[in-house]
Amino acid sequence: MKPALVIMAAGMGSRYGGLKQIDPIGPNGEIIIDYSLYDAKRAGFEDVYCIIRHDIEADFKEIMERGAAKHLNIHYAFQDITDLPDGYSVPDGREKPWGTSHAVLAVRDMVKQPFAVINADDYYGPEGFKQLYDFLSKADNDKNEFCMVGYNVENTLTENGSVARGVCERDANDNLTHIVERLKIQINDGRIQFTEDDGASWTDIPVGTTVSMNMFGFTAGVIKELRDRENANLDRIIKENPLKGEYLLPTTVCDMIDESIASVKILPSLDKWFGVTYKEDKPVVVSAMKEKVANGIYPEKLWQ
Repeated sequence: MKPALVIMAAGMGSRYGGLKQIDPIGPNGEIIIDYSLYDAKRAGFEDVYCIIRHDIEADFKEIMERGAAKHLNIHYAFQDITDLPDGYSVPDGREKPWGTSHAVLAVRDMVKQPFAVINADDYYGPEGFKQLYDFLSKADNDKNEFCMVGYNVENTLTENGSVARGVCERDANDNLTHIVERLKIQINDGRIQFTEDDGASWTDIPVGTTVSMNMFGFTAGVIKELRDRENANLDRIIKENPLKGEYLLPTTVCDMIDESIASVKILPSLDKWFGVTYKEDKPVVVSAMKEKVANGIYPEKLWQ
């Protein structure tokens, strides 16, 4: 079975809410997800499963149909806050989705083959998709042998503020051993640093440190694991942080590694990440895409 691509887009708002994820950044109105889909297609992916919400369905499908859907098989799944196991209900006042592990469960009845997972609002560059497709094309779908595209931390930052990144630890064979979430990483006087006390103190992160950008490759067995762990995670969330707690994919992956029931190969990419974390980032992204078009990395009209 050819690998599929799963895109987590349920965090996207509506077109009328100041939505940064569908803000045009390409020369012909392309948005970030267009470039990810283009890179995925030329890496070999054909089937794409977009996880969205019902309230953005019309806007999202319009975006897909004007370009990517003419070249890829686009399928849709919905992350619904009320999609919970029997016996659970949404806590009063909760509006936030349940997290990235819960998002992937939206395709539990659709995706049976090895699949890649990405965020909708990150530009990853071509290399990561090539690495994922090549790895998943050779994967044994009956084994929990996963992969993660790792980026050098210096290639994932913005000059306009802090970002959250998963700092990766590995063994001698480039297998992921742990991910430490750093919620506030930024450049201070030319140094990459993180803080855990709102800036009272800062700790350096060396150039070349591998970070996760939620770009994973899985075999089908991960779906069962996500389902089997859902109740315990919901119990934790409801007890500790019922309005904002999340069931997160990197945490689930690390738990499986700790339990020795999965391995995760780190696939290195030297591509530079782009995203519109802050409004000041948009001119930088627009300029970068213009340069990539000029250098022949992308055609001027992406979907012809």
